[in-house]
Amino acid sequence: MRVSVIGGGRITEEATARVEAVGRELGQRGHTVVCGGLGGTMEAVCRGVKAEGGTTVGILPTERPEDANEYVDVPIATGLGHARNALVPLNGEAVIALAGSHGTLSEIGFAGVYDRPVVGLETHDLPGVDAVETPEAAVDAVEAAVSN
Repeated sequence: MRVSVIGGGRITEEATARVEAVGRELGQRGHTVVCGGLGGTMEAVCRGVKAEGGTTVGILPTERPEDANEYVDVPIATGLGHARNALVPLNGEAVIALAGSHGTLSEIGFAGVYDRPVVGLETHDLPGVDAVETPEAAVDAVEAAVSN
């Protein structure tokens, strides 16, 4: 399945390790990752997925496919700026939300609009976000949500 992964564009080293672990878990299980295609959470999750031979899609805010991080297989240039946040959760069957700020909140909101299940790992505590403790639990939860 396609899983949208959302989170901050700038993250700590600790968060980077956690996000890469999410990516590795998704890649090991054969899921395609959809993200915003730039740095921070987006780059870390793509790096993890690629380490396991998986596929990544980056929905970019810019008009230039070459702006994608080096781990994006399919860059989609939109030229929409932050308005592209609506497209990231739309293009996954479920969403894993990690630590982030306003952009992450907007993507969580759009996930709700599109009726996508949202699993949170150290992210915003909001209604509709199923909080979990580990990268493995995050992937287990999105798989269970989509199979129901």
